[in-house]
Amino acid sequence: MRILLDACVPRGLRRSLAGHDVSTAREMGWNKLPDDLLLGNVSYTFDVLVTVDKSMPFQQRLSSRPFGVILLRARTNRLADLLPLVPALLRALGEIKPGEVREVKA
Repeated sequence: MRILLDACVPRGLRRSLAGHDVSTAREMGWNKLPDDLLLGNVSYTFDVLVTVDKSMPFQQRLSSRPFGVILLRARTNRLADLLPLVPALLRALGEIKPGEVREVKA
């Protein structure tokens, strides 16, 4: 699965997603794009966007997108706070469908 970690997600999370093709918004040069342009770019390249931006589902129309969005909900977006979510994140990656938004929280 091709996964993009949003700019607000620590790149170190990629080490916990073995078996997936993981890139970061920063690597792609997309870290400063507004959400609508970012989402347009994700459409052509990735299967899933992983973010901690809890406002994205309310500000953007995601149901018609050709990729899924996984929203990580932790105390902070620090890697130490996100790592306990990895088992649930991996399950969500195995189940998510295009246009779906899944929330993964502790």
